[in-house]
Amino acid sequence: MRHSPKSGAGRPRRPAADAGPTQRQLRAGELVRHSLAQILREEDIQDPALANVSVTVTEVRMSPDLRHATCFVEPLGAGLGFAHPEAVTTALNKAARFLRGRLGKVVDLKFTPQLKFIHDDSFNEASHINALFARPEVARDLRAVDTEDGDEVGDAGAAAKL
Repeated sequence: MRHSPKSGAGRPRRPAADAGPTQRQLRAGELVRHSLAQILREEDIQDPALANVSVTVTEVRMSPDLRHATCFVEPLGAGLGFAHPEAVTTALNKAARFLRGRLGKVVDLKFTPQLKFIHDDSFNEASHINALFARPEVARDLRAVDTEDGDEVGDAGAAAKL
């Protein structure tokens, strides 16, 4: 029995465009994230914006072909005025070729991905949400919702329930 060329037999299935990353992308992203954190900890990058700045690599998103990596970074102490996130990401993007070369020696991937560094805003968003929960009118509304449910929970419990 012959297969028609339209049946797609023998061809790998492509994930839907709206599907999330594959397990392969997630594994490769974690490998690159851990390796970049180690490289940034051990290497001395000659850039004034990175001098005495500790950088956290929070997430690495890999392209489906694993040739490009978007690295989300957060300079420690950025909220306290010690490091400017824009200057740090600019310096990391300038050093991307150097970091890619070091990464190629550490990771075992068919291709060493191109690196693009972006500031991770999730920490700022989390502190903004915490500040909203701390406002008296929001705490009052949260207590009102809890008493309607029949649960008498304090402020911390109400915020944790949501």
